[in-house]
Formats: sequence, structure tokens, C-alpha cells
Amino acid sequence: CESLQKLDLTVNFVGVLTSVESLKRNIHLRELFLVGNPCIEYEGYRQYVVAALPQLQWLDGTEIYCSERIQASQGLEEVRRRVVEQETEYQRRRRKMKEEVQSKEAGEEKQRKLGFNAHCSQEDQELVEEVERAFWHTPCSFTPESRLQAHRHLEEQRKAKEADNERKPKPLKTLITAEGRVLNVNEPKLDFSLTEDEDNNRIILDLAVYRHMDTSLMDVDVQPTFARVRVKGKIFQVVLPAEVKPDSSTAQ
Repeated sequence: CESLQKLDLTVNFVGVLTSVESLKRNIHLRELFLVGNPCIEYEGYRQYVVAALPQLQWLDGTEIYCSERIQASQGLEEVRRRVVEQETEYQRRRRKMKEEVQSKEAGEEKQRKLGFNAHCSQEDQELVEEVERAFWHTPCSFTPESRLQAHRHLEEQRKAKEADNERKPKPLKTLITAEGRVLNVNEPKLDFSLTEDEDNNRIILDLAVYRHMDTSLMDVDVQPTFARVRVKGKIFQVVLPAEVKPDSSTAQ
């Protein structure tokens, strides 16, 4: 994007500093942020970037003055050579880090097979908890692999927890307490109104069910003190303000 004026690459694991040379064509680029990346630790980092991108006016929030730009352009070839050497060393360390991560993942295979299952044996559960503590408390390098590993770890925990919850039977909804008190329940979260028609000596329950819903998906049960409607398997129950005659009740 030639119109790009500001680029923030904070904490993006940029280790190949010479890659900034690809920004030379962004002639309108004025601000660049590389804070939190491995490349800022390189000797000659700022001098190299200032010289490589003459269109920049700010680097990591610090203004670039003409005197600094002139000084940076002097000896650029030597600075670039040192930067390339440091990049090579960084890439060597990165390969080693990747190998360590792969080895660590292989060592955690048993934990993944256990799947954080709450129903595993006591011995296995203790092992899972021990590995879990070690995972979060063992210091590690701040790398793309470590962040990806943490993400995978959390994702495995989430999936295992969901699977465990699916295996657990859902508790039955309490409609009437042990003391015989009828409760108001609105599982389908439907709007409703309950009015008393004193002139006709009746109680009217107006329940706003889903539009175009098949009546076969509804079941109405009227009792002397409450009315219960099952809508697509979900319970709606309301306590009536007065006793009614179920045999004289109608639904439409």
C-alpha cells in the first residue's frame, strides 16, 4: 500500500531486520514501530533502519533528526553486514527453539490422551494436575511456538471440558418444590400476559410463541392453580391468580 503512513509491528516476533528494506517503496511511510521484537536487540538496529528507510520521520516513537539520518547513512554497508550476522545467529537459535518445543510436545502426549478427563483414575488425575502446573509455571522463551502451544493447550482444555459437560446428565428443572409450591418458569423466554376477565369470570393467558410454529410442537396442560405449556421441549409455567376449572379451559 503506497499510501501507508504508519506501521505498527509491536511484538510480532520480527527477527529478520533486513526485511524492513521491503518498505522502501512505501514512500509515504512516516512512522514505524518495532518495539518488543527480537530485532531491536541487534547492534546497530536503529542506525540500520534509519539509513535503510530514508522516508521515515519517527522510529519506535522517537523522532529522527537530519543529523541522525546523515550519521546513520555513513558506514551503512558495515552495519548491514553485522545485522545479517546477528540475523543468522537468531535463525540458528530459532531452529533450536523449535526442536525443543517439538520435544516438549512429544513429552506431553500422555496428557493430551487423558484429555483432562475428570473421570480418569485418581493417579492419572494427579499426573494431569502435575503436568498442568508444570506447563504454566515453567519459564519458556517468548516465541511464536510458545504462544501457539499455549493456545493449543487452552483449546484442548476447552474441548475436554465441553465433552465432559455433555457426558454429565442435565439436572431436571424444578417445577414444583418439595413443599408443593408451584414455581413460575419461562425456559423458552417468551413474552406473555396474564389478565383477569371479571365480566366473563375467566383468566386469559396470552403467550407469544414463535411465529409460524407448528402446533404439534406445543403441549398445553391446565391445572386448577397453574398452567404449563411445553414449547419445542422447553417449559413455560405460570401460577394462576385464582383457581380455574381445567375441564372448562380452552387453548387456541
